[in-house]
Amino acid sequence: MASSYHEVVSRKKMSLKSERRGIHVDQSDLLCKKGCGYYGNPAWQGFCSKCWREEYHKARQKQIQEDWELAERLQREEEEAFASSQSSQGAQSLTFSKFEEKKTNEKTRKVTTVKKFFSASSRVGSKKEIQEAKAPSPSINRQTSIETDRVSKEFIEFLKTFHKTGQEIYKQTKLFLEGMHYKRDLSIEEQSECAQDFYHNVAERMQTRGKVPPERVEKIMDQIEKYIMTRLYKYVFCPETTDDEKKDLAIQKRIRALRWVTPQMLCVPVNEDIPEVSDMVVKAITDIIEMDSKRVPRDKLACITKCSKHIFNAIKITKNEPASADDFLPTLIYIVLKGNPPRLQSNIQYITRFCNPSRLMTGEDGYYFTNLCCAVAFIEKLDAQSLNLSQEDFDRYMSGQTSPRKQEAESWSPDACLGVKQMYKNLDLLSQLNERQERIMNEAKKLEKDLIDWTDGIAREVQDIVEKYPLEIKPPNQPLAAIDSENVENDKLPPPLQPQVYAG
Repeated sequence: MASSYHEVVSRKKMSLKSERRGIHVDQSDLLCKKGCGYYGNPAWQGFCSKCWREEYHKARQKQIQEDWELAERLQREEEEAFASSQSSQGAQSLTFSKFEEKKTNEKTRKVTTVKKFFSASSRVGSKKEIQEAKAPSPSINRQTSIETDRVSKEFIEFLKTFHKTGQEIYKQTKLFLEGMHYKRDLSIEEQSECAQDFYHNVAERMQTRGKVPPERVEKIMDQIEKYIMTRLYKYVFCPETTDDEKKDLAIQKRIRALRWVTPQMLCVPVNEDIPEVSDMVVKAITDIIEMDSKRVPRDKLACITKCSKHIFNAIKITKNEPASADDFLPTLIYIVLKGNPPRLQSNIQYITRFCNPSRLMTGEDGYYFTNLCCAVAFIEKLDAQSLNLSQEDFDRYMSGQTSPRKQEAESWSPDACLGVKQMYKNLDLLSQLNERQERIMNEAKKLEKDLIDWTDGIAREVQDIVEKYPLEIKPPNQPLAAIDSENVENDKLPPPLQPQVYAG
């Protein structure tokens, strides 16, 4: 009896586990895979911002070293070839040596440029780079928009309270913006690296030299991010050199194909029949859509945070108890599927590249953003097993041939709204009528095809008969003439005998 009880319990646990498969994410999966304790990110291959930069610098230095060794080897080979050709060609060696020297210098210059570009001296804000600039950035001098002008005034007013430190911060920020103008030809990853270096250097300088408290450093960094990203938004959000737009269209198409997914399939603990819960769901969808209208990464993160808090409130009202992480992620997936936010991938990439890294590594903003990345990854890989469906049903739903049955009337709670019950009943009837109409249309098309095939078959049979037994039409016969009509020359024949009547 004990063994059978344990078997039943284990089966129940397995069923519950399979029920949550594909949706449940352990909290350890959200952290950096290097074990530093900060939140990771799929865009950083599971690392946090700090560890990702370390790995990125190691890979970059390795690539620089390999390029340098290759350049040195090519230079040695050219020098050896030049020495051998000089001894054999005599008078022509002078012209050839000049050509080889020019070629070698060109290669050395290219390698030096590459090394200089990837070296630490190429970081934004260096004095040498600003001195080499021939002219100020046209983007700085151009007529700014109303929003940019407002943000600039707010930034200046904010820095006035810090006196000398504020002047130094404003000077560094202006130099950074001018430097970024000349780096627009670089890849978006390299521009992101420049921005992250600038955040790190400014924050470190304020803490070490200015002795600014950490809480004030965060406020200053928020204002710096707001100022510079408002100015750079047009050039670094969804640039043409990336495939961000392609990813946006792919995830948008994917979400549209999954419009049939119901809350029950995702095990979403939210009852939208409750008016308060329904309002929370609408607000959460509004917040996640509003994210695209913001320019500053921090403001986009704030939209994600507000959306997540509305989700937690909706779950709390439904269950009448605090929500757990296992309840939050499926509901967030449902909100994303229902809202289909515009330019979702571009916004995620923009936040990842240009947000102050401290916000993504710790705090509630980082937690909610990491969960959003997990939700998008789940939607991209969602399959029949994740929703506890058969592959046939999943394929039919994805192709639009049919849709899942709505909630039956018997399963409604007694206090459910009558209007909602009637609405779902009507939707179920419409779904059945739609299926019947599809069947009728398929049968009508089949009947039409059968009639066309029958007509073609009859026509072919008639043609075969006509070819086998051709119809011959003969001319009409001449009319019969009188018997003696041809005896024209026998006019002297005696008259015909007349009948005689005898008496008696």
